[in-house]
Amino acid sequence: MKSLKIEIVSDVVCPWCIVGYKQLEQALAQSDVTAEIHWQPFELNPTMPPEGQNLQEHISEKYGSSKEQSDENRKRLTDIGDSLGFEFRFSDDSRMANTFKAHQLLHWAGLKSLEHEHKLKLALFKAYFTDKQHVSDDDVLIEAVSNAGLDSGEALTVLTDQTYATDVRARQKHWTDHGITGVPAMVFRDKYLVTGAQGVENYLAVIKQLIEEEEGVS
Repeated sequence: MKSLKIEIVSDVVCPWCIVGYKQLEQALAQSDVTAEIHWQPFELNPTMPPEGQNLQEHISEKYGSSKEQSDENRKRLTDIGDSLGFEFRFSDDSRMANTFKAHQLLHWAGLKSLEHEHKLKLALFKAYFTDKQHVSDDDVLIEAVSNAGLDSGEALTVLTDQTYATDVRARQKHWTDHGITGVPAMVFRDKYLVTGAQGVENYLAVIKQLIEEEEGVS
């Protein structure tokens, strides 16, 4: 198997999406398999206003979680992140954000190369979860673009003109039409769907199965 295609349906404000990716990254490193990662758009909160909403307030309204439950979950995520080399920095003023503009920039980056798309995706995860920035703000988005080695002027034009808004909506619809209602959702080699952050061992098992199938065919 020269390269394993993996499509990851996710949102940049989804903590379990970066957790799942970091777990997958470790599994790939242990299996010596090269991955061709395709990031696919999904909005956890498509109706979220541009100014966003206090994260604790949002979680309480959406899931009915108490502050104690929310704090416990944040602590768990922070510990998991530490074990995977990713820093979550939650606070009482953390905010949920609208991510449609971020997905438009990711689509634009992906048209240039998968590497550019990947770098921008990770830059946006860091901006939101580690640097506590508002990822619906144009300045924050352009900074992430620059950090990913992409042209900030071109990116600003993409945002201003909504160049890829229709394309992103179509890609989102494609995945929801195929039954994706939550993220992360990973599709391995257009065949195996794995939902949620499943852990290094489970991702390793999927990769091993795919390798065995490939060797069986050959």
